[in-house]
Amino acid sequence: MIISSAKPFEEILELLKDEDDIFIVGCNACAAKLHVGGEPEVLEMEKRLEDAGKNVVGWVIPSAACSVASFDSLIEKNPAIKDAKAILVMACGSGVSIVSGVADVPVYPSNNTESLGGRSRGEVIPELCAMCGDCTVYYFGGICPKGQCPKQLLNGPCGGAIDGKCEVDPEKDCVWELIYCKLEKSGRLDLLEKVWPVEEVTE
Repeated sequence: MIISSAKPFEEILELLKDEDDIFIVGCNACAAKLHVGGEPEVLEMEKRLEDAGKNVVGWVIPSAACSVASFDSLIEKNPAIKDAKAILVMACGSGVSIVSGVADVPVYPSNNTESLGGRSRGEVIPELCAMCGDCTVYYFGGICPKGQCPKQLLNGPCGGAIDGKCEVDPEKDCVWELIYCKLEKSGRLDLLEKVWPVEEVTE
């Protein structure tokens, strides 16, 4: 699940300040589950834009904005998109990019894309994966330190945690304490003996 959050409405209005005849594209996948792009949010956005003096020509909610096959597939769902001079996509950055790739009018995002996460026991969990292209979570008890540690440390904790809480974000548990407990429970603390090369940071 791609974790995204709604931009402030004032920011969206600023993005659309020179646009009218707007068509809204929602997303019935991640954005709908996070309540930032499903039907209720799309209808609310339509109302708010119209209340702000914008003309909304229509809307559509594909099964997933990131898998829109073509502009024609959007026309099939709502032909009013042909009258649009701008499109507002209520999805993650991937959805915005896909819609932009099939449309010939300016495409704007209503959301900020934050991380790759998931849902477990009814709770949305962000930052589960850093999408680095080299998955090593097995060595960390199924927990990704690149995604969940603010410092992206691969060779143990920074030493700044207090009472098991992250030094950078005291509201979060230190991911290295979670990793240690998970590996200890499964009898695999030996995995922590592996030393990972430190990636060189260039500016």
